Amino acid sequence: MTQVLVAKRDLAVGARLSEGDIGWQAWPSDSVNAAFITNGATPPKAEGAVAQAKAAVTGQIIGGDPAKALEGAIVRDPILTGEPVTARKIVRGGEGGYLSVVLTPGKRAVAVPVSADTTAGGFILPGDRVDVLSTRDGPMPTGGGRVIIGETVLRNVRVLALDQKTAADKDAKTLVAATATLEVDASGAEALASAKAGGPVTLALRAYTDAGAPSGGAVGAPVEAGAIRINRGGQTTIMAVRP
Repeated sequence: MTQVLVAKRDLAVGARLSEGDIGWQAWPSDSVNAAFITNGATPPKAEGAVAQAKAAVTGQIIGGDPAKALEGAIVRDPILTGEPVTARKIVRGGEGGYLSVVLTPGKRAVAVPVSADTTAGGFILPGDRVDVLSTRDGPMPTGGGRVIIGETVLRNVRVLALDQKTAADKDAKTLVAATATLEVDASGAEALASAKAGGPVTLALRAYTDAGAPSGGAVGAPVEAGAIRINRGGQTTIMAVRP
């Protein structure tokens, strides 16, 4: 028998693996597939080529203790109770396809340029929630001069990644990055793209207790001349109007 890593319960797409979700189970050595993740031990009487293939797969995919290394990985395809865990059905931070699995259904990932000055001094980390503020140059309402206009474009959106990091290093309290990837809805993606084109954006860190607050377009954002604001189902959309 060979110890094979299997699911201890049904795991749906998007589930994040924890220690209690996976465990070792004895499996007949002659039916162990090379894609299975094993504990690296060579079963007695196993053919050399098969044993080497299994050990190579485990080493390449995991490196170290597989059960511990997979904690925090995201399920890409459903895994049933007792089913062997394979690399095809999971994705870990830093691997291709990770963000598409982590994204909430119906949401988009949009990147914006940032710096320490625009990310609360670097104290914003992946997983935090932020407001997005835009600044741009505009005309004075009266007098014909120019003025810097600041407005909140989006409220309470999740930070998916900073640069290519989807999680902060262990014990890290700050992370200075050049790019922040945010999770927004379709209208939020459009608003964010428009804000980026108009000038720099700033991320304002939200309190941890604000996680359940409404997320999306800022209700109080000013409307440009020749546009109207439509509130529908808790979502706000600004549309241009032709005379």
